Amino acid sequence: MRTALLALAGWLALGGCGRASGGGDALGRRFEDRFERPRLGDDWRDTSEGSYRIVGGKLRAQGAHNHPLWLRKRLPRDVRVEFSARSESPAGDIKAEIFGDGRSWATEDSYTATSYVVIFGGWHNRLSALARMNEHGDDRKTRSAPRVVPGRTYRLRIERRGATVSWWVDEQPMLSMQDRSPLRGSGHEYFAFNDWESEVWFDDLVVTPL
Repeated sequence: MRTALLALAGWLALGGCGRASGGGDALGRRFEDRFERPRLGDDWRDTSEGSYRIVGGKLRAQGAHNHPLWLRKRLPRDVRVEFSARSESPAGDIKAEIFGDGRSWATEDSYTATSYVVIFGGWHNRLSALARMNEHGDDRKTRSAPRVVPGRTYRLRIERRGATVSWWVDEQPMLSMQDRSPLRGSGHEYFAFNDWESEVWFDDLVVTPL
């Protein structure tokens, strides 16, 4: 009995807090997902009701209304996340989250994330933003150009090094943020694709520890 109790205590100390948020293994090396299969599989947590599905070797998202698709891999503190994306809507709205809790979703129209939020061509393709949790917050970083061209595939890259979160599109710098209190540790360890209403396609995800 004593041995069993000690084993349980060890599990709680080492893994319990991670399972209480997004769950999944720690990512200690490069991870890739090319979506060349019929179903999402165990690496992903879909908080929507079928808004994300694999079609023709790509991930299709539409009408998720801020219910993210969380990757069940805990991110290291410094990391690079790259993926391809295209929107089929004039509204643009290519969206992803990084360093969130791995399980949360919007419970009302006003959504405060647990992560840094990247939005390319949001607000009807008028504004792109890098935000710390609140995409409408006064501390978000924004720009009005470039806008998303419907049907064009872009390569997005998001990195965190120390206290700096940076974002590129097709190797061109988009936005960067210095965070004096970086989101890290339990509750801030996961990446997600997200979507509001636009039809957006994602592919060729690569996550690299730095």
